[in-house]
Amino acid sequence: MNTPNHNPGTGAHITAVTSGKGGVGKTFLSANLAAGLAQQGLRVLVLDADLGLANLDVVLNLFPKITLHDVFTGKHKLEDAILPAPGGFSVLLAGSGMVEYSRLTPEVRDRLLDVIKQVRPQFDHILLDTGAGISDVVLFTVSLADDVLVVATPEPTSLTDAYATIKVLATTQGRRDIQLVVNQVGRAGEGRTIRGQLQQVVDRYVSPGLAEPVKIEFMGEVPVDPAVRDAVKRRQLLLDCYPGSPAAQGVVAVANRLSS
Repeated sequence: MNTPNHNPGTGAHITAVTSGKGGVGKTFLSANLAAGLAQQGLRVLVLDADLGLANLDVVLNLFPKITLHDVFTGKHKLEDAILPAPGGFSVLLAGSGMVEYSRLTPEVRDRLLDVIKQVRPQFDHILLDTGAGISDVVLFTVSLADDVLVVATPEPTSLTDAYATIKVLATTQGRRDIQLVVNQVGRAGEGRTIRGQLQQVVDRYVSPGLAEPVKIEFMGEVPVDPAVRDAVKRRQLLLDCYPGSPAAQGVVAVANRLSS
């Protein structure tokens, strides 16, 4: 798989939001980043690309009657599956437990390509909420994006997995610019320190084998904040119920960077 195969001048800017491991808050961040982008007046779509274990509907407290599954099987048209979400953006939900889509078959590849082609002209920014890890479905989904935003936390296992993800994206997709957001930081500035540590390891072990070095762009950090847990429990967007909280301010700062 080589560099992304599309012309950026044909509609929405596409960002894949991905992570090396689960449990780092990737879907929660995708939803709230979308709200942050929508606040800037952008037409935003979040596509739930975690086809095997979709949970964007849970985060947003939505009960979709029509999902990507119905579009893939031809039961419904794509436009019927695009729903308005709280926060002023649109979503395309996958429907959970779609085991048949957790492997990358030619059919899944074609369907995903077709969906992206159809939605791209209708939006300004599309976020692809991918599965965690480096399965072929995740990597293919990421290959459809202009940019990749890797979500990590300060936990050592998360950082190890973030490094593995960056390495795979650099070597299999020719990615030389990777965006990083550090979630659940304990103190201000911790995210930037982590970016520096990851960059050092990448400089040492990944870039020497490549024609151009890999750059990790620090997009921001989101602090540990009790408001996050509460918003998740309530199945509400953090930006809706606690817009002034430190975590919400962190998310808005990342959204501003994404759109600049």
